[in-house]
Amino acid sequence: MRYRVRMTALNGGFAVWVPALPGCRAFGRNEDEALENIRQAIRSTLEALEEQNAPFDCREVDIR
Repeated sequence: MRYRVRMTALNGGFAVWVPALPGCRAFGRNEDEALENIRQAIRSTLEALEEQNAPFDCREVDIR
C-alpha cells in the first residue's frame, strides 16, 4: 500500500506527515530518517485503526 506524504525542513531536521491519516506524523534528522520514521508511524496508525474498528461491521464503498 502506498501513502502520499508531505515533508518540510525544520531547524535541525525534517517533519513528515500523511494527509490521508490525520495525526500520523514523524520527524527525522535527515530525509531518509524522516521517511523511515513515517513508515513506522503509518504501520502503527493502521494497527490502531484496525483495533478500534474490530467490533464494527466494516464495508467498502465506491465513490464515483
